[in-house]
Amino acid sequence: MMDTVLKVEGLCKKYPKFTLADISFGMQSGRIMGLIGRNGAGKTTTIKSILNLIHKDGGSIQYFGKDLQSCEQEIKQQIGYAAGTVDYYKKQKIRKILDITSTFYENWDEEACRRYMQLFSLDEDKTPSELSEGMKVKFSLVLALSHGAKLLILDEPTSGLDPISRAELLDIFTLLAKRGVSVLFSTHITSDLDKCADDITYIKKGRLQYSGKLSDFIAQSSAAGLGGTLEDIMINSEKETFDEGLA
Repeated sequence: MMDTVLKVEGLCKKYPKFTLADISFGMQSGRIMGLIGRNGAGKTTTIKSILNLIHKDGGSIQYFGKDLQSCEQEIKQQIGYAAGTVDYYKKQKIRKILDITSTFYENWDEEACRRYMQLFSLDEDKTPSELSEGMKVKFSLVLALSHGAKLLILDEPTSGLDPISRAELLDIFTLLAKRGVSVLFSTHITSDLDKCADDITYIKKGRLQYSGKLSDFIAQSSAAGLGGTLEDIMINSEKETFDEGLA
């Protein structure tokens, strides 16, 4: 039986011109979940809310069976977060950034760090400004993984990457999942999900449309006449909303 690593219930966040309403979903260990929806749907708001980077207006968030509000420091020792590429300390050598980051985590594993650096072919004598976009994303993963994170939460990690770098990153996600690490990543690139996701959570205009197995979503949507591929389903689902606005 797989352990529940993340449980979100009734998450709400209100802005003057946007509301994230009643978002609920859960994740189990060793699974990959895509958080999907078009730009502006609420994906980043969801991620920032479940990490307590912004104040939520309602709902509850638990990691590993513990409430985020009361156990935030303990929980964040067990999760890794990356928002795209590393864009700080651009002129600092990677070696120095690793040394600084290691001081924030009780369980920093230097051996694991070196192993991931080698796996991702990263040179510690380079600076982030000298890395390609794909290598910057890989470096952000090194920082997230080197303290033994059980769950990775990534905001648009494949955005802006070339097809080869995207494929490599998705292979890394699959490898991590086999090792028991859970991966939650937001994306609007549906082909990425076809290659690696077990589950999806679909948000449209701040509302939850679906959360569960990707295969079930495709089967249900296909039966409803929305298409046979995830890309077709997403296009047709969003197009319905557009058509309604023109009616």
